[in-house]
Amino acid sequence: MKNKSLLSRLFDAANMLFLTLLAAIMLYPLWREISLSLSSKEEAIRGGLFLWPREFTFSAYKTILHTDYIWNAYGNSIFITVLGVFLSLLFTSTTAYPLTKRTLPWKNAFMSFVLFTMIFSGGLIPTYLVMRELHLVNTIWVVIALNLISAFNVIIMISFMRSLPEELEESAMIDGANPYRIFFTIILPLCKPVLATLALWMAVGLWNNFFQSFIYMSDKELTTLPVLLRQIIMGQNEAQQLGQLTETSSESVIAATIFVSLVPILAVYPFLQRYFIKGALLGSVKA
Repeated sequence: MKNKSLLSRLFDAANMLFLTLLAAIMLYPLWREISLSLSSKEEAIRGGLFLWPREFTFSAYKTILHTDYIWNAYGNSIFITVLGVFLSLLFTSTTAYPLTKRTLPWKNAFMSFVLFTMIFSGGLIPTYLVMRELHLVNTIWVVIALNLISAFNVIIMISFMRSLPEELEESAMIDGANPYRIFFTIILPLCKPVLATLALWMAVGLWNNFFQSFIYMSDKELTTLPVLLRQIIMGQNEAQQLGQLTETSSESVIAATIFVSLVPILAVYPFLQRYFIKGALLGSVKA
């Protein structure tokens, strides 16, 4: 309707005000860390409400970017995230594809095994013992192995693949394509929306993975960004070397490290956003 009623206009105004306030509440913590990281030592120590940088300076960024710790942690986190996402998508899609076939023998049993892992797990100690027997403890591969496949992601992928027309595969078989070629050249390209959605979920999880990195990797050379940030906050040896500061405070260094660790995810999300909503909806609604 072109002419909205007064009540409708009031509702639109109240809704817009509410969403604006909600967005401001969500964005302020990030904006505060950015402002704090760009503030001088004295102003950072004072604390309080940061709506903009006080005594603007790049000292905190110069401090963290001129140390080997941040670059080593960056390299480890990037390696785990990139390779982990690739392998996880590969294992998830290859697990889901056969389970979409009605002619698969023991299909219900396989699906039961997948669903069983969503409810029950071995726990921390048995998992640690398994990783130790596989000689993965204190290696960068342990985090990748522990996050290689998820039952929830498999179910999302199955739901999406079931929405694809079966005629595509039948016509490809008539043309002489084998199952591997059908999967990699026809099915996977059509699964871009759900693959992008799962890739974003996996990337955020692996990039922010603290617990597994902290438990399974004790070598300083294997430190990831979440673990490094924790060391800075807790004031351990690495943080003390990083915190021998003259122009910056530990608060501004922590804030700068938080922002630097967020940059890759913030940069990747806009490129995956167009696939994200479509993949999440189709993968969760289609049966």
